Amino acid sequence: MMGKRLAGILLHPTSLPHPATLGEPAIRFLDLLAAAGARAWQMLPVCPPGPYDSPYAGRSAFAGDDRLIDLHWLVERGWLTADEAVLPPVGRPHRVDFAALRQARWPRLQRAYQRFRASSSNDQLQAFVQEQPWASEFALFETLHRVTGRPWWEWPPEYRDLPPPAPIPSAGLDDAIHFNLFLQYVFDAQWREFRAAARERNIVLIGDMPIFVDRDSADHWTRRHLFLLDANGNPSVVAGVPPDAFSETGQRWGNPLYDWDAMRADGYRWWIDRFRRALALFDAVRVDHFRGFVAAWHIPAHEPTAVRGSWFPGPGRDLFDALQRELGTLPIIVEDLGIITDDVRALRDELGYPGMAVLQFAFGGDPDNPYLPRNHRRNQVVYTGTHDNDTTLGWWQHLPEWERDNVRRELGIDGSHIVDDLISTALHSIAETAIVPMQDLLALDSEHRMNHPGRAEGNWTWRFAWEQVQPDRLAWFHDLAAETARLSDG
Repeated sequence: MMGKRLAGILLHPTSLPHPATLGEPAIRFLDLLAAAGARAWQMLPVCPPGPYDSPYAGRSAFAGDDRLIDLHWLVERGWLTADEAVLPPVGRPHRVDFAALRQARWPRLQRAYQRFRASSSNDQLQAFVQEQPWASEFALFETLHRVTGRPWWEWPPEYRDLPPPAPIPSAGLDDAIHFNLFLQYVFDAQWREFRAAARERNIVLIGDMPIFVDRDSADHWTRRHLFLLDANGNPSVVAGVPPDAFSETGQRWGNPLYDWDAMRADGYRWWIDRFRRALALFDAVRVDHFRGFVAAWHIPAHEPTAVRGSWFPGPGRDLFDALQRELGTLPIIVEDLGIITDDVRALRDELGYPGMAVLQFAFGGDPDNPYLPRNHRRNQVVYTGTHDNDTTLGWWQHLPEWERDNVRRELGIDGSHIVDDLISTALHSIAETAIVPMQDLLALDSEHRMNHPGRAEGNWTWRFAWEQVQPDRLAWFHDLAAETARLSDG
């Protein structure tokens, strides 16, 4: 995708209409993208989500989200019947109930696994496990998590301190571990077919990599030596950002922070493996909180807010040089939003990675605002909004009048078609890549917002319906992509 003008759509796969899977719904969305002249599908992290179903607090930096497994794919292999693959709708219009969805899917997946074990030689599964060493660690983590019902640091010592691949400490877990391996094998096989379908349609897939991992994750459990811990093995400091204009107490995210000296000592092996896995799934990856590689805000773990933190240096270019020596040129988009210092911009530009420009952040009145269309750069990705923003329509409806005036004057519009105007502005930008959230393509209001930062519950559940997609809307976007030279080659 780098070096060419293209337009894309931001949509997490769980926001596909019911049933949101890597099967027919995902393929149908690829066809929708092609019809709209969109050459990219950007997603949020596709890892198994952590607390409150957040994909940014995943249980693994490597594993796939089993909620996306297509049950009809299992029917084709004789592991489910056609009737068993039909799921009842869960949730309410435009919102999915993930707990109910998992309750409906889980017995079907277990049934498919038992038939797989009875009818298959398991050769392909074993080959997958050998190729993906993280899978065994994750399967054991998931099994012990389900057995105990607690975060790993509250497990009994024989589980908590188990260093994989040590012998299983309790009988009866082998089948559950094998089941979790089966889920990852199926996700991987289905993803390969899905990615091949995207390539057939000349559509690139853009993933998302959070800089930090969740404390209650397989990565932290198995690699505690790579994190800053106290004498009892608990995080001594946690991640966040300092107080700013948006929050008097900052943001205390609570993720464990890396021991960069320990990571440097083994050549950043975990990061190399992580990027290799990401680029096996995606054509490009957005790296979240890029500034944390230059310096991260370290908050003492006992502090309830982010006020009493300090900046500590990260690995800087050393990490990315190690990555490129082993993996070659990295197709990375860096999340460089918010208050970004000169050293962060310098690292971004030295490495040649495109940053982000979000139009909703552009019109506060500062003529030097880097998100203003006239200040965009060619090596950049422009968005109308992101998963953390309101929809463009909702943003406009809640915008103060003085800022609406700024938008009208800057864009030369009257604001009566604000969603179309902002999409048009994004695609007309000099930035090589323009990404539009699906909510904006459908011109939806705040009811369809994906995430409210700082609010723990009620996020990530949005989904659209096929009947919301109007052919004339796709044709309009296609014509706009052609007008702005963002159509597919040939």
